[in-house]
Amino acid sequence: MKTMKLEIVTPAGVIYDGDIKQVTLPGEQGEFGVLPEHASLVSLLNAGVIDIETQGGKSVLVAINSGYVKIDENKALCIVDGAVALNDEEGEITSNIEAAKDLLKSAEVSSSTLAAAVNKLDSVGR
Repeated sequence: MKTMKLEIVTPAGVIYDGDIKQVTLPGEQGEFGVLPEHASLVSLLNAGVIDIETQGGKSVLVAINSGYVKIDENKALCIVDGAVALNDEEGEITSNIEAAKDLLKSAEVSSSTLAAAVNKLDSVGR
């Protein structure tokens, strides 16, 4: 299966850097998916959750508050203001979910966008 490189960068540093199968991004016009060999584009990102399917088939979620993405055929680069990566390391998932919710609530977004993103985060904690 083909893969592509994904980087998620904040002013504090790199949040994610790896090869992936696909990624779903919270675009300004709604969520959209990106696969390897996608057409080049640049898009604004709204507050929401980036859903990453890794090369190994694992799902990784990253909550963001805003930014943009530049997509080429073999790479997606997300530049965001703030991000919280959710991982399944023991003892960290609950605090990461709470930090992600706080990040989303601090962003100036519509209540429906906020509710959808928080609902996605809540499903991870179950």
